[in-house]
Order: sequence, then structure tokens, then C-alpha cells
Amino acid sequence: MTALLLILIPLAAGLVSFAMKQDSAAKTISLLASVVTLALALAAVATPSAIVYDVAWLNDLGSRFTLKMDGLSKLLALLTAVAYPLIFVAIHRNEYKKTASFYGLMLLAQAGLMGVFLAADVLLFYFFWELALIPVYFLSSIWGGEKRIAVTFKFFVYTFLGSLLMLAGILLVYFQTADHSFAMKAFYEVQLSGAQQTVAFWLFFIAFAIKMPIFPLHTWQPDAYEQSPTATTMVLSGIMVKMGLFAVVRWLLPVFPQATVQFGNLIMILSIIGMLYASLIAIRQDDIKRLIAYSSIAHIGLMCAALFSGSKSGTEGAMIQMFSHGVNVIGMWIIADQLEQKLGTRKLSEMGGLAQKAPAMAVLLVVMALANIALPLTNAFIGEFLMFSGIFQHNMWMAVAALISIILAAVYTLNMVQKVIYGSLSPASSTAVDISGNVKLALIIIAVMIIVFGVFPQPMIELTRDTVAGLFVKK
Repeated sequence: MTALLLILIPLAAGLVSFAMKQDSAAKTISLLASVVTLALALAAVATPSAIVYDVAWLNDLGSRFTLKMDGLSKLLALLTAVAYPLIFVAIHRNEYKKTASFYGLMLLAQAGLMGVFLAADVLLFYFFWELALIPVYFLSSIWGGEKRIAVTFKFFVYTFLGSLLMLAGILLVYFQTADHSFAMKAFYEVQLSGAQQTVAFWLFFIAFAIKMPIFPLHTWQPDAYEQSPTATTMVLSGIMVKMGLFAVVRWLLPVFPQATVQFGNLIMILSIIGMLYASLIAIRQDDIKRLIAYSSIAHIGLMCAALFSGSKSGTEGAMIQMFSHGVNVIGMWIIADQLEQKLGTRKLSEMGGLAQKAPAMAVLLVVMALANIALPLTNAFIGEFLMFSGIFQHNMWMAVAALISIILAAVYTLNMVQKVIYGSLSPASSTAVDISGNVKLALIIIAVMIIVFGVFPQPMIELTRDTVAGLFVKK
């Protein structure tokens, strides 16, 4: 029941939140539900064996309501469960029109995300994939910035087309299964011809690539991150992009092994081009939200390249980095949100000297920045080390090209830190005050996680071990 409750609790709390007439009640219910969900996720992670929930659903179609929590599912369910209380604590004092609806949609998105990471039936996976996207569409289109309608429409078109392609791929494979089943086991054992595997591979991969996103399917992302309310951007950047990476591990690599080998180099090249391209654009950004958005594209590109490297270390590193990047980027977005609120601007050129007025924010920003460039003893270091090791094992020149992104990341990240907290006080910074209790609490928790998992990453390595072993046994 634990796996089912991870979906039902945010779903039920989200529906209850819609009915709340007082803003404080909606906030309280949402925070309590997220804390309970976190407690359940921690209990699931502490369980040494896989957790399975299986009941009849659409038997005539060969689909069952099957949830499975193996190591990878536990890791991403934990990321989702950790992220939501941090987000709700950080935005507790933010004011939103129709607060109850805002929090209700946030929780519905969490329910959908949990379903994506737990589904062991591909039709159920597709159902939750769509369920996770719908609330985000409304969150962005109702509470977003001035250009929200055009940006949200672009986001919808990209994701809708990707979903249609994936559905076509699902049906193609489904009709080739021995017993016309949507079960994970049936998809893993399906026998496809070379042409069928190629077509299905690309139908699935394009949908996943849009969601990550990787070059050249990334163009919806910077605008969506900039225009969405920051809380929604935290969900998009910290958790939702992991849907695509997770889906590659769960469905693409084991179902289409020959096509993965055949097209792996092409995808790695596109991913590395995207890393360098996004990093160079990030260096030129004056808007802190767009800088973080392009930084995220670069990080996701590295994870995608590592997954297609065909190495255990690269795959393991990408899985670990899914969690680490999710935590770190949420911290970056909280800082960006606070800077916009306190300074009235997102432009780095209008900031400066913030350490004099907000020393706590300055210290925590430095911690987040060091994690963003994967400094040793931060949580991102072990994942990046394993990923680069895997890419190097696959192709030395690809690894060299990818390593350039480390230098570029240091350039744009440290440049951001310098412009925000050092130098003389700018007019915008002169009236700033330090971060408040709830925001400080959220950032301190993230900082502790960055350091603890940087010093002791073994728990995450242990969680990913069974999934990695299963992938390479199949190969």
C-alpha cells in the first residue's frame, strides 16, 4: 500500500485544497500532506526489497494497475517527496490569487509525478505522464508572467506532440507482445524486428527528449522557466525534467537495446552539443532565471549522454545526478525568487554588494553555486565524476568535449555569484533585507543535503545498484 499512498495522499489533499476558502487552510493542508508523503517515501527507501502493488484495472486491454518501487523508483519518489515540503516552506509567505487552486494544482502535479516514477505498466505510465503535465499547464497559464499565454501554448504543443508520438510507440510495441499486454515484463520480453525497433525507439525517445529537454528540442524550456511562477518552475526544473531521463532508463534502454546501441552515438553528440550551446548562452545571460534555465539544459544534457554511453558507471552517475540536480536546482530557484522579491529585479547587472545587506542569503547562494559546478564534497561531485568516467570509457573525444562544459559552468556560475553578492552596493541591493525564517529553513536543509551526500554518497549508490545491474544483465 505504500506505493499507492504516495499517489493517493497528494491527490486527495489536492482535491481537498480546491474546496478550501481560507488561504491559510490550503497552505496548511498542502504542507501537511507533503510531509506525510515524505515520511512514507523515507519508509519505502528504508525497505530493502522492492515494493509492489498490483490490482486489476483494464484487464480486457491487458493492462493492470501495477506499481513497483525498485531502487530507481525509490530515488525519484524520494526526490519528489523531498522537493514538495521544501517548495511549500519556501513559498509559504508568497501571495497568489486563488491560493486554494494554486496549491491544489501543485499537489495534483505531485500525484502525477509519483505515478510516473512508480508505474510498472506502460499504459498506466502514460496515464500518469499526462496527469502530471495538465496541472503544470494551468499553473503556468494562470499564474505566470506577462508572456505566459504564448509560452504556455508552446510548451503545450511540444509536450502534446511528444505524448502522441509516445502513444503511437506504445501501441506499436503492444501489438507485438506475446499476449497483447502493457505489463513491464511483456515489454521487456517483446521481440521486434530491426525496423520495428528503430521506429518505436524514435517515437519513444522524441517524447522523452522533449521532456528533458535536449538539443534541438529544448526551445520551450527557457521561456517556460522564466514565465512560470517560481514554485512551478521548481517542479518543472527539479522534478519534471527527470521524467524524461527516468523513462529512458525504465522503458527505452531495456526495451530497445539494439536501437540504443545503433543511435547512442548520435544522441550523445546532440546532448554534448546542447551542453556546450546552453553553457555559452548562460554566460551571456543577464536574467538570473534564464541563466539557471540554460544551466539546467547543460546538466540534463550530461545526464542524457551518460545514459547512452553504455557503461555502468555512466548510467549509475546519471541516476545519482537526477536526485542531486533536483535538490540543487530547487535551491537555486529559491534564491532567484528571493532576489526578485527583495530587489525588484532579475537582472544581474542591477545587483551587487548583497553580502553587506543579506549575509545569510549570500552564504547559502555560495553553497548552491558550488554544488552547481560539482565541487568535490558537494552532492553533485560523485554523479558528475561517474558520468564523465562512463563517457570517457565510451569515447575519449566525446568526454573531452563534454568536460569543456565544466569550465563554462564555473564561468557563468561564479560570475553570477560575483555580480550578486560582491562589489559595492547597487541601488536595488541598498534596501534589501536578509531572508526570512521559512526561506532560510528551506535553504539550510538543502545546504545540509548538499554537504551530507557530498561527503557520504553511498546511500544513493546503493539505491541505484539493482537497477543498473538489471540493465546490464539484459544486455
